[in-house]
Amino acid sequence: MMVDGVPYRTIWLAQEGEGAGWQVEIIDQTRLPHIFETVRLTNLDDAAHAIRAMLVRGAPLIGATAAYGVALAMRADTSDDALDQACETLLATRPTAVNLGWALAEMQAHLRNRPRDQRAAAAYARAVEICDEDVAICEGIGRNGLALFEDIWTAKGQQGRLNVLTHCNAGWLATVDWGTALAPIYMAHDGGIPVHVWVDETRPRNQGAALTAWELGKHGVPHTVIVDNAGGHLMQKGEVDLCITGTDRTAANGDVCNKIGTYLKALAAHDNGVPFYVALPGPTIDWEMPDGNAIPIEERDPAEVSCIEGRLADGTTAPVQLTPDASAAANYAFDVTPARLVTALVTERGVCAASTDGLANLYNKEKNA
Repeated sequence: MMVDGVPYRTIWLAQEGEGAGWQVEIIDQTRLPHIFETVRLTNLDDAAHAIRAMLVRGAPLIGATAAYGVALAMRADTSDDALDQACETLLATRPTAVNLGWALAEMQAHLRNRPRDQRAAAAYARAVEICDEDVAICEGIGRNGLALFEDIWTAKGQQGRLNVLTHCNAGWLATVDWGTALAPIYMAHDGGIPVHVWVDETRPRNQGAALTAWELGKHGVPHTVIVDNAGGHLMQKGEVDLCITGTDRTAANGDVCNKIGTYLKALAAHDNGVPFYVALPGPTIDWEMPDGNAIPIEERDPAEVSCIEGRLADGTTAPVQLTPDASAAANYAFDVTPARLVTALVTERGVCAASTDGLANLYNKEKNA
């Protein structure tokens, strides 16, 4: 996607300087939207920190970063112990996104039986493949989602604008490129459909206001930032034609785990007859998880609730405390939306019902593996 006329992915191998060809560059998403800054990862600890501290976030991008983290580790030590330690370290960084474990399993399977002198090069090659595969997957999600957008736009008589509500950030910043939930938005916009996006601010980390709004603006997509609690009101007033979100983990029955607050949007959509779609890549499906009840829900630092970071009048950024000193804060990062509230799942292989049968029909090989 484009940033001020320059095409970017969210993660790539450094092309210049001392570490060209092996160091890994990322966009530091904790600095957005006010500062666009790239960071180089030079070792396993850098990669683990980038995931843990959310310099990178979004399930597909976390998986891609973990793959490169293994490659960086193999450059330093190609032993079995080093491979196991790297995967253990990276797996512990974030508990919810299933792509993390998937990517690490891919890297281990790719490297385990190789001669040690081939492992570093093989690790980098597989990490590049994982990134390229993610781009292709997201493009497929976009094209399948675009067909839904076109149907709704036609049913609306191609009048006014197509109002889409999304939650958190499931755009190209959450993947390697294109995004999941935002991919069909970009394609609809580029194809001439007058899309307008209601962007939930998505407290507590404000990934909607900070990230989704930033990337939509850079691409020229009309959008309006709203407080999280405004979504239901807009649906009641007929100002939302469809909702679409991403997911960090999808259970085998179609339950979806996504950023906290997604469940409430799905309830409001269900009550108002608004289609609620969830866009996801195949690696986000956890076939070992029969339903969403057992998905681990990450609890993050309470300071993300009690404080907020913003730009001051002098142009600098700083955290500001919102709550009284003595007030405790709880920070549940995700919630689970039951499959019964999901109109359909949008994947790179097609659109299906949010159900065991729906997913199995698209991913029969994986389901029966």
